[in-house]
Amino acid sequence: MSTDEGPTLRRRRLGTELKRCREHAGLTQENVSRHFEWHAAKVTRIETARVAVTPRDVRDLLTLYGVEDEQYRDALMELARSSRQKTWWTDYRDIMRPGNFVGLEAEASSLRAWEPIILPGLLQTEAYIRALMRTGRATDSPQQTDRRVTLRLKRQSRLTGPNPLELVAIIDESVVRRSVGGPEVMDEQLRHLIDIVRLPNVTLQVLPFDAGEHPFLGGSAALLEFRETTHLDVVYLEGLAGDLYEEQHSEVARYRLDFERLSARALDPRLSLKMIESLLRA
Repeated sequence: MSTDEGPTLRRRRLGTELKRCREHAGLTQENVSRHFEWHAAKVTRIETARVAVTPRDVRDLLTLYGVEDEQYRDALMELARSSRQKTWWTDYRDIMRPGNFVGLEAEASSLRAWEPIILPGLLQTEAYIRALMRTGRATDSPQQTDRRVTLRLKRQSRLTGPNPLELVAIIDESVVRRSVGGPEVMDEQLRHLIDIVRLPNVTLQVLPFDAGEHPFLGGSAALLEFRETTHLDVVYLEGLAGDLYEEQHSEVARYRLDFERLSARALDPRLSLKMIESLLRA
């Protein structure tokens, strides 16, 4: 177990191992749930890292699966313990979307993001965030709004802290032309973009209007990659009707190729920066 891993990634590794053990034992998720008299979805949630699993549950599952290797059993039980540790985002779970994208983002080595409407959260200024909140979450109390703003700003430390996230953000041209919060807020936001792309780990590309159709016309998408556990790479698709996490290796590979094709059609970072600079008011 790597000391650099956080509980989100450990939970996903544990789920992968437990699924492999179950399949090797020739059991279905329904078989397991019925054996333990669990809710039908519990095994699915464990294997997809949607819930934390106790060391006792891990021990019982491994016993059912016929796993006798004591060293392996101990390693998975320790993985279960460490996957239940609290993190800085634990206190914000009540305002986070299902699936814990924040936890995945916090532990990923790289993130490729496509945004067709607004800037990625990691690149937003506080004023820009608050303008979005005033419209998108108009019924929230001032306290709730402050917590959502704080969460998003805390996420941005991934770009500058130890082992910074490698971010490749591709945005539609409409994103930088759409006025959010008024001229002054947008000027500040555009200047922030100009500053932040100086970071060696941040790449920003603008997809111009004349690029035409492309694979991501359906909405925003993010590919999260993990340096030492590439089999856990995941695609996150955000939607108004609900979010989707795509973890099948073949699908992740397809999205990775689509991102490369989209990047090739977008303006390169230098030309993207020139477009942003041209939109600043004199």
